[in-house]
Amino acid sequence: MTAVEEESGEDSGEAGMPGTGVVPGGDDTYVPSQRRIERERHKRARARRATAIAALSTLVTAGVAYLVIVNAPGWPRTKETFFNADYAREALPKVLDGLWLNVRLLLVCGVAVLVLGMLIAVARTLRGPVFFPLRALAAAYTDFFRGLPLIINLMIVVLGVPALRLQGVTVDPVLLGGTALTLTYSAYVAEVFRAGIESVHPSQRAAARSLGLTNRQALRHVVLPQAVRRQVPPLLNDLVSLQKDTGLVSIGGAVDAVRASDIIVGRSLNYTPYIVAGLVFVALTIPMTRFTDWVTARMDRRRAQGGNL
Repeated sequence: MTAVEEESGEDSGEAGMPGTGVVPGGDDTYVPSQRRIERERHKRARARRATAIAALSTLVTAGVAYLVIVNAPGWPRTKETFFNADYAREALPKVLDGLWLNVRLLLVCGVAVLVLGMLIAVARTLRGPVFFPLRALAAAYTDFFRGLPLIINLMIVVLGVPALRLQGVTVDPVLLGGTALTLTYSAYVAEVFRAGIESVHPSQRAAARSLGLTNRQALRHVVLPQAVRRQVPPLLNDLVSLQKDTGLVSIGGAVDAVRASDIIVGRSLNYTPYIVAGLVFVALTIPMTRFTDWVTARMDRRRAQGGNL
């Protein structure tokens, strides 16, 4: 018997052979072989060793970085200007209060961006000469708002629209800022959806039509589910970016996390509140970023295994 056959026999637990995982007497309870036990013990020991080395390396790197920073010229002034504990304690509650506005903007604008982006993407993928004007308008929309800097879009909408003094048009900077964010990000999301729609093989649509589905039914029940599922990671990345850019609505005077910190900075001329606001946004963004990474890795594993996307 070869070594491979011997190892296979030990791991598979065939009855009546030495070193098997079957208890004599017909009991089918699995008992791992000694070789498997040794192999698992070695894997655990190697994992513990790698974890200890990584932890030690991290501590050494952090210690060296700390010593370099605190002994650098100008560190006392930098610490007082950007890392003042008193101003941090004063700013944190106000920044958290303003952050609730950013979270609400993210939720409302996120839904609006997904819906509008999907409609634009579908319009760009409509077939037939009769839909050419709709396709041209959708393409012009995406080209314009993808090329227009977001900050200029916000200034035009948040600052320019109230200057028109149009009857029935809101001057609320939050609503206007959310509108500007939706206009810009829907152009990006539309291209993500369009890429997903065009990635679905034409045979899928042809198969749906052969089963009696109309073009609209094939798009809704066959093409769009596959397209959306494939584009989940880039869509989540766009939502992460939207989450950060909600802070730009402060240019119109809306008191969000950024504006709350700016008020304290303007009064104290100490920039610690900006650091506090930045750290709060980072803490809010990290969970979504890690979730995006997890979704991406999961889809990559399924793709490598030949699973359905």
